[in-house]
Amino acid sequence: MLRMGTRPRPPPDLRQREEGRLLAAVALVEQEEDEEEDSEEGSSGSGGSDSASWAEEGAKATKVPTFDVPYFRYIDEEESEGEGDGQEVWSSSRSLSSIEDDSSSDSVVSDRYVVVSGTPEKILEHLLSVLRLDNHRDDQENTQQTKESEPLLDDFLLTYLVFMSTSDLCQALLVHYCSRRHHQGKDKGKEVLDRKRQVLHLVTQWTTLYRDFLREDEHVKLFMKTLYRFLLDDLYEYPTLEKEQKDLQKLLRLHRRHTAEEYSPHRKSKALSHQLSLKENGLPTRRTQRETREVLCHVYVSMDSYLSVRSLASVVAQGLLQEVAERLDVPLEELVLLAVTYPGEKLLLKPQDRLYSDSLTAVGRLHVCRKDLSEVMNPFTDNAELQQRSARMLSMNTWDVAVTLTNFDWSVFNSIHEQELVYFTFSRHASGGHTVALELLLQRCNEVQLWVMTEVLMCPTLCNRVQLIKKFIKIAAHCKAQRNLNSFFAIVMGLNTAAVSRLSQTWEKVPGKLKKVFLELEMLTDPSLNHKAYRDTFRKTKTPKIPFLPLLLKDITFIHEGNKTFLENLVNFEKLHMIADTVRLIRHCQEDHMGNGMPQKSSPEVQAYVDYLHIIDNQQTLFELSHRLEPRV
Repeated sequence: MLRMGTRPRPPPDLRQREEGRLLAAVALVEQEEDEEEDSEEGSSGSGGSDSASWAEEGAKATKVPTFDVPYFRYIDEEESEGEGDGQEVWSSSRSLSSIEDDSSSDSVVSDRYVVVSGTPEKILEHLLSVLRLDNHRDDQENTQQTKESEPLLDDFLLTYLVFMSTSDLCQALLVHYCSRRHHQGKDKGKEVLDRKRQVLHLVTQWTTLYRDFLREDEHVKLFMKTLYRFLLDDLYEYPTLEKEQKDLQKLLRLHRRHTAEEYSPHRKSKALSHQLSLKENGLPTRRTQRETREVLCHVYVSMDSYLSVRSLASVVAQGLLQEVAERLDVPLEELVLLAVTYPGEKLLLKPQDRLYSDSLTAVGRLHVCRKDLSEVMNPFTDNAELQQRSARMLSMNTWDVAVTLTNFDWSVFNSIHEQELVYFTFSRHASGGHTVALELLLQRCNEVQLWVMTEVLMCPTLCNRVQLIKKFIKIAAHCKAQRNLNSFFAIVMGLNTAAVSRLSQTWEKVPGKLKKVFLELEMLTDPSLNHKAYRDTFRKTKTPKIPFLPLLLKDITFIHEGNKTFLENLVNFEKLHMIADTVRLIRHCQEDHMGNGMPQKSSPEVQAYVDYLHIIDNQQTLFELSHRLEPRV
């Protein structure tokens, strides 16, 4: 099983050993090349590049007997056996142009490459060999065109973590950058230069695509530092790499006056987490969850109900307690905040205690109670707060409520990266904090569904319940009109739950016109024919739009579980293409070529209400409330 996600920060000595291991790996490769080139001119030897001397120093500092890439070592063994038998380890890979040139083919040819399977090493080698360097430009428009014209590169970058680690990829790219063994003859210099440019082009696309996902990875920091060092050395022999050097320097956000000092081989490596930001490089950026640092705090006010409080991840106990006290209209002096840990231990939080770690993990299940540890609210108790619930909700404009829900969903959805879906599918329990935005939007979808149920079932009078259902039907229709299919699904499913749908006396009072509207909305959530109604509607909806994420994750899971990742020790790249093709839907939905826009101005009153949703998450309690409203006959 592959281990994916951000690895813990190693201590300085480990980082030095890792750097030595990378340098030693490159040194061993160049040593092999030098032995092959003994019969050639001395200018082609290892003395022609400073990078070789640096690599030799690293090899002396750390003795590494082999190139430590577990998958590659196994592949090399298989490859050597395959060569002896006259077999190839690369399976069914050819470009579109070669297919089109085959005049004997009468079939309709797909407009993409054909890669069925291969070893990780062969896939990377093939990828580098087919990269088109003529499209390598630093402006945003051409960068996007390059990405669209290289589907193989995009598929590889989105899914490589399925079959190799980031550390393996970094080592392999360094080897390809320094390799000369495959190039012979008078065009050898040009071929070596092209291979270096291809590696640098791939690295540029990689860092542009991943952005914050690479910021905290120690292997990437060390790799970027080493690659930039080698690139500086190669400028003497290959002056045409100056443009690539400037591009890489932009990615690292290096100041010219710090270049010589920062990348001295005798200087200890420094933290480069701030150097992978693309904000000042003219590259497209999006606000990410790490930058906004917003969370939905679940603050339980009873054993089976909580307030969903939208707050910053840096919130402390005193600040959250004050917000909850204002929402419940209870004096702050009467309340305390507890954290219940998973073993069941109750911790009394101090005013300045932080509630979330850097990875956005809560200290425990948060409970607000009175100082005598009694519950603040009971859903079966008639109090002032519960009596005002229906009045507040009924006084709000349905369009404003839909706008507020959409604004929140869009702020989270627009920060989701395609890679989060891959992490969530293949490494759900070890994602290393890479799926924060995705999990937040899934949590919000579940909350909206429970909120609809809570609002209806907490309304004591029949007349108000009918009005509430009418409002929720209109809010669902407005969410659909605003292209927010995530909240649309959540509201419709909330009205369709057994605890709400069984209220026959209430539904009988709903006007027939609205019942017809609700029936049409229900048809879009019909799961028959693999959600055909929803998929057809979603396909026709213009971008930007927010998809129903649980269904998208279901599609990826079906692809993952229905197809093997490895076929006879070869990576099943056709499966990875299907996964990459599915997760690219995120990128498509976030596009706004026509300037349609998603966020709209919302009402402050509605915003304050939606930011503090009171939700009952206990299904048994919800059914008890339902039977109290309309007892079973």
